[in-house]
Amino acid sequence: MEPEKDAATAVEAKKEVPMLDKQDDTKEMKGEEYAYLDATGFTSELFKIELRGLPKYYGIGELKKLLNVKMKLSTNKIKIMKPGSPFIFICFRNQEDREAAIKALDGYKWKGKALTAFEAKPAPDPLVRRRKEASTGEGEPLNIKRRTVEASATSLAYLTYEEQLKQKQSEMENVLQKFGKELWSSIPTLRSFVEKERQINGGLPCAFDSIRPSPMQDGYRNKCEFSIGKDASGVKRVGFRVGSYSNGFLEVESIAHLKHIPDCMKHTVALFEQFVQNSPFDVYSAETYQGYFRQLTVRMSHATGQVMVVVGVHPQTLSEEEKQTMKAAIVECLTSEPGKKAGISSIHFEVIQKRQQGQYTNPIEHLYGEPHIEDKILGLTFRISPAAFFQINTPAAEVLYQCAIDVAAPTKNTSILDICCGTGTIGLCFARHCKQVLGVDIVEQAIADAKHNAEKNGIENCKFFAGNSDDLIMSLIRHANILPDQQESLIAIVDPPRAGLHIRSITQLRNARGLDKLVYVSCSPQSAIKNWVDLMRPCSKQLRGEPFVAKKAIAVDLFPHTPHTELVILFEREPESNPQHLANSEIDCIDKPVGEL
Repeated sequence: MEPEKDAATAVEAKKEVPMLDKQDDTKEMKGEEYAYLDATGFTSELFKIELRGLPKYYGIGELKKLLNVKMKLSTNKIKIMKPGSPFIFICFRNQEDREAAIKALDGYKWKGKALTAFEAKPAPDPLVRRRKEASTGEGEPLNIKRRTVEASATSLAYLTYEEQLKQKQSEMENVLQKFGKELWSSIPTLRSFVEKERQINGGLPCAFDSIRPSPMQDGYRNKCEFSIGKDASGVKRVGFRVGSYSNGFLEVESIAHLKHIPDCMKHTVALFEQFVQNSPFDVYSAETYQGYFRQLTVRMSHATGQVMVVVGVHPQTLSEEEKQTMKAAIVECLTSEPGKKAGISSIHFEVIQKRQQGQYTNPIEHLYGEPHIEDKILGLTFRISPAAFFQINTPAAEVLYQCAIDVAAPTKNTSILDICCGTGTIGLCFARHCKQVLGVDIVEQAIADAKHNAEKNGIENCKFFAGNSDDLIMSLIRHANILPDQQESLIAIVDPPRAGLHIRSITQLRNARGLDKLVYVSCSPQSAIKNWVDLMRPCSKQLRGEPFVAKKAIAVDLFPHTPHTELVILFEREPESNPQHLANSEIDCIDKPVGEL
């Protein structure tokens, strides 16, 4: 991990600093803690600014749009201290871009607040700083935060599975209680409603079913990203990192005894670890920025037994001939007899190095075998690309999706909006129960996979569109062409990333006429509470549609032996008394025609 990638490093620059002359800055940045500034060849830490005076409420998406679209600044990285922080750090690729940003931002008014922008010092290397503190007795010993790989990756494995479920049920109850408190404190008009629901539902703002267990508790993971490095003894390992860069240690430990990793992955890791130990190419060091092998991603299919391997490498200054030699050796290793026994059928090569401006993914090259693997959910076959999102516990994903179908209760007259649809897994599972499915996702490759999956399964009532759901929800609703007078209905299925939905998407969902039922699937329930509250806020200038009401919640355990849990919540609202055709819906948000998708 590079120092600029660790959010904790930005904490060092809490105070405003005066504009620095470049030569003075360079003189000041001497010593081990700043050696990385010369060692990396390039780091945007050299061209960083601090931006202060930000408004109390703003979204990171809004900020990025202001900086990169409206003001046309060439930002390289935006470092957020915490949501709603009044100051942030912004990095650029050169001094010219930094100076242009300071000139444009300093004194600029945004949301009624005058911004202040000035140069910021590079952050010290947290690894070096932490070790230095420990060695001089100024801080805690280095091993104070060291944990075993079992405690880091499977912190609940010491409990029986029944005890794990009880703990997770209790934790989700706490989340729902917090949701109720947020409703009570932020929406006074809902207090009588919240009190009534609490009396009915044992102190919770909605009904809460018992947690659904995972059908498979051990060896369930179908994807793992393994680090490549060295253990405490200096032996090259492929496994999980047990510390963190900011805590001062980078050791990688064996995953051989972890309960949630399947045997085929363990065999693949052991095979590649042996290869790395015998290879003339060294492992990558986040401390020195030298070395090559960085990461091993392994995906597997519970349905077919196929194993996909993606080898992540920093090419450094390797020639094309040396790269080809490395790739050939990787293929030879993974297609050996042990590789065949592990089920390896697809091999890819990923370049992991500092990304260029405008680059959001690492280039992946297919080296051997099939470019994809396939898995099954609820009887449907899904193609899985190297970078595609797919629920990591396939058997439990079937439970999750069936829960979503059960609470949504669609009919043959129902149209489904699949928001953040990914490769179409949820929407395609709904397809047999409804009239049509319309899905949207910002990742174009995911949409390509979704279309392939629909065709592969012979499903003709699903359409998928690439684009930002924040802008396209109303267009999809128009495309659905719902006719309420013919008993047709509309249901939204929302399965967002951990950060939840942007307020723009919430606004469009609230303002959509005819959308009277919404199923929210959350992989990070704590982070989703704000979304849930916004769905239930009274009508306002921005949220003109009638509020939703949380009716029922169900927890599903997709992650045995870990503290993580999925939560499904059904929201409903009363249908309008005299609904108009949805094409006549009035809305204050951007509405791009579906034909332009």
